[in-house]
Amino acid sequence: MRKNDLCLSSEGAEVILATSSDEKHPPESMIDGNPDTFWTTTGMFPQEFIICFHKHVRIERLVIQSYFVRTLRIEKSTSKEPVDFEPWIERDLVHTEGQLQNEEIMARDGHATYLRFIIISAFDHFASVHSVSAEGIAVSNLSS
Repeated sequence: MRKNDLCLSSEGAEVILATSSDEKHPPESMIDGNPDTFWTTTGMFPQEFIICFHKHVRIERLVIQSYFVRTLRIEKSTSKEPVDFEPWIERDLVHTEGQLQNEEIMARDGHATYLRFIIISAFDHFASVHSVSAEGIAVSNLSS
């Protein structure tokens, strides 16, 4: 069975909430598959965004490419609505001067319909997320 990048907008994923938005760097940039686009925060922390899969998925591996993110918490929900999030993964990222942070997370118990990413703190006043990629499989549609 081929594993897809479940976070791509072309796979049906959608960013349904982001706490900040810059019209030049919208939240959708994280999941558009284009390495040249990104979402940027606007100052204060924490900042967060929620990705909706529109189906039940099992995530086996996450890769987050970002810049200046210090502490990242990821919560997941298997509800039909973006509620009842449970803590899942929390990471302190290493600051990489002049290059993207490439955080790879092997996921355990990665069943979700929504993921909430919370940037708790950053190494600067702003942080950016260039891509979020979730390798795994769709288990079922939400309507089932």
